[in-house]
Formats: sequence, structure tokens, C-alpha cells
Amino acid sequence: MYVQTAIIRVMMKIITTSLGGLITLFLLLVATPVLANHSWGNYHWGRTANPFTLKLGDNLSPNWDTQLIGASNDWSLSGALDTLIVPGSTNPKNCRAVSGRVEVCNSKYGNNGWLGVASIWASGEHITQGTVKLNDSYFNTTKYNTPAWKNLVMCQEIGHTFGLNHQDEDFNNANLGTCMDYTSNPSTNQHPNQHDYDMLETIYSHLDSGTTVSQTSLSNRQEVDHSSPSTWGKQIRTSSDGHGALYERNLGNGNKIFTFVIWAN
Repeated sequence: MYVQTAIIRVMMKIITTSLGGLITLFLLLVATPVLANHSWGNYHWGRTANPFTLKLGDNLSPNWDTQLIGASNDWSLSGALDTLIVPGSTNPKNCRAVSGRVEVCNSKYGNNGWLGVASIWASGEHITQGTVKLNDSYFNTTKYNTPAWKNLVMCQEIGHTFGLNHQDEDFNNANLGTCMDYTSNPSTNQHPNQHDYDMLETIYSHLDSGTTVSQTSLSNRQEVDHSSPSTWGKQIRTSSDGHGALYERNLGNGNKIFTFVIWAN
């Protein structure tokens, strides 16, 4: 988000007391937009070239295909990465992680409060694998079985697996026009916005000496039981309604699992 307004107010006070060179400084500051950062830490996929291609494993029932295709196309507009939908490699109910890619699943995961979760495994600062779960226990209800809600949650949870955080975690303020925004009305929050693409460019502005992308072995790492937040580790971010938005589980030796959650209202 742009934060020019605060800068303008401060600089105007200075200019009223000291002109000359300060005017030039003021003009430089207001001409350059300062963007809020919505990465989560320095976590990113290891790769040796840009753009890189990240595989999305399709473990979805047909009624979710439109949302997966739409999210894949949207995120592939980024100059930093492309996504490629490939056949899934896991049982949707368990949604086990596969090294080097993201598995996307839907199932009736129960009336546990969440619409969607994304879990991301990291070794050091490098993402190594991810899963996205979409909870049909809610999406089969009249309120949530709409293209807008399904588009938002699919887009947001996949976005987390790239290293993106939420742009905003207040359900009741004005929409930001991005799927990375919490909302009670998803009508204008179904796709990434330019700030999301700019953030990805920043996250992936450097190259790595090795890659964590495109491996295909079934993970041996500890899986996440999403039936209860008690298994997700330490809560490290909270949304405006008091629910946990991000959890961190430390596996030791520099390995962690991060779990992002979007809750049903």
C-alpha cells in the first residue's frame, strides 16, 4: 500500500521552516511510492534462474478446476515465476506434501472453522514444498459455494506458497482489490493486484546457487494435522477478529512448517 500521505505531512512541516534544499528532498520523496512489504520473512523457493516454473499438483474434484486454472493463470502473469498444473500425487483427504512442488487438495475436512489452509515447509530460508487444502465442509454451503469465495481462497492460499503474506488481515475494512486481503465480501478480491506482482519481483530479485523446485519425491517430512490449531505450532500472526493467521512449527535443524489460515466468518 502507498504511504505517501504520512510523508507529505511530515515534510510540509519541515518546508515551512526551512526552504531551499529541503524542497528538492520533499519532491523526491513524494515522487517515489513507498510500498508496504507483505512477504513473510525472507522465505522463497531456491532457483538458479528467473522466471522459474512451480508445479501445482491437481488433487481436486472437477468443481474446483475453474478456480485452480484461474489462479494458475493469474499468478503466472508475474515476471518472477510461472505455475504449471500437473496431475496430483496424493490422497486429497491427507494431502501429503511432495518435495519441490505444491499439492492442491479439496475435501470435507470438517467444521473446524477454516475455509482454507496453506502449509509451507522451509529449510533455512528456502521453501522446499507446500500444500493447499480447501474445506468443502464450508464450500458446500450456500454462503461459500460461490465463484467469488472459491476464487479468493484458492488464489490466496496458492499465493502463500510463493512467499507472500496477507496485504491486510482485517475482514471489515475496504477491499484492497487483491486475493491477499482478508474480507467479508470477496467480490473485488478474487485475483492478485500489481502490488502482489511487485512483491514477487522483490522476493525473487536474487538468484540462488541451487534449486528446491521441480523435485518429485514424496516427502518424508512430518505432515501437518489440520484438524486442530494445536498441531500447527506457535501462533505468530493474528487477524483483526482475534483468530490466528499464521503459525510456525519448528522441526529442528533449521527446518520449519508455516501454516496460513483463512477462517470462515
